[in-house]
Amino acid sequence: MENAFALAIVYGPVVFFGLLFLFSYMKEPRQFRNAIYLAVFIILLATCLLFRFGQEWMVLPIFIAVISCPLIVVIFLIWNTVLVVRHEGLSLPTLLPALLAAAIVAYLALMPLLAVLRAPEWLTSIAALFLAAGLWFFFSFVALLLYSWFYRLLPRNRHYDYIIIHGAGLNGKKPTPLLRGRLDKALQLWEKQGRKPLLITSGGQGADEEISEADAMHDYLVNEQQVPESSILKEDRSTTTLENLQYSKSLMDEHSGASTYRCALVTSDYHVFRAAEYAHKAGLNADGIGSHTRGYYWPTAFIREFIAISVAHKWPYIVIAGFWALSAAVELFKYFIH
Repeated sequence: MENAFALAIVYGPVVFFGLLFLFSYMKEPRQFRNAIYLAVFIILLATCLLFRFGQEWMVLPIFIAVISCPLIVVIFLIWNTVLVVRHEGLSLPTLLPALLAAAIVAYLALMPLLAVLRAPEWLTSIAALFLAAGLWFFFSFVALLLYSWFYRLLPRNRHYDYIIIHGAGLNGKKPTPLLRGRLDKALQLWEKQGRKPLLITSGGQGADEEISEADAMHDYLVNEQQVPESSILKEDRSTTTLENLQYSKSLMDEHSGASTYRCALVTSDYHVFRAAEYAHKAGLNADGIGSHTRGYYWPTAFIREFIAISVAHKWPYIVIAGFWALSAAVELFKYFIH
C-alpha cells in the first residue's frame, strides 16, 4: 500500500501533465500551451526515470552536459551569425543569433557579477526579476522548438478545398528563393490532391515592391508552372501573417458560400506553427504545411518566430512581474513598519 502511494506521489504529476497535453492537443493542436504541457511532461518523466532506473555514474555526465550546454549553444549561435551574415548581409534579423548568445552570457553572469560588486539589495531584487523572466524565456523557447518540430511531423492525410500560400518577399517582380520554395511545396500538395483545391496567393504590395506578392506568385504559377488561371485566387491586401489568413478567409467564405471547407497553409517550415495558431484565431479549419528552409538560416528564422509568439503570449511575463511587484511591496511595507 505504501509503495503504491509512493508511486502515485512520484508519477502523479507525470500522468497529470501527460493527460493534460493529450486532452489539450486533441481539443486543439494549434495552441501554444501544448508546447508547455509537453515540455513539462518530458522533464518530469525523464527525472522520474532517472531516479528510478538511473545509476550513480550517470550523475557526472549529466552534470557535465548541463554545465557545458550553455557554452555549446553560445558558440553555435555566434558561428551561425557569421554564416547568416555571409549569405544574407548584415542586418538586425541576421544578428539575432548573436544577440541571443549575448543574452545567455549576460543571464549566467548577472548574479555572480552583482555579488562581486556587492550591489545594493534593490538592484539585486531587480536582477532577480530579470532572472525569473529569463528562466521562462529559455524554457518556453526550448518547449516551442520541440513542439513546433513535433507539429510539423504530424501526418496530413486530408482533403483540402483551398491551399493558401503565404507571401515572403520579392526580387523585383519575381518570388525570392524562399517564396519559390513555398510555391513549389504548394504545387506538390496540389498535385497530390488531384489538382482539385484552389490555390490562394496571399500577400500585399510592400513599400519597396513593384507589384504585390500575390501577383508575383500568380505569374510564377501561371507562366512558369502552367497552372490554370481558374485554379488560382488572389488575396493582395495583406501585410501580416494574421491578415493573410483573415483576408483569405473572407475570400474563401465568399467563393464557397459556406464555412465548412478545409484549407492548408503553406509557409516555411519555421513559420508553420505560428501560422497555424493564427489560423485558429482567425476561425479557419486549417493545417500548416512547411516548405524546406536552408539549414544555416533556420536558427535566425526560428528566433524571430519565437519573439513574435512571445509578444502574442506575454501573460507569463506579466504574472512574473506581478509576483515580483507584490514581493517588493511586502518588503517595502516591512521596512517602513520597522
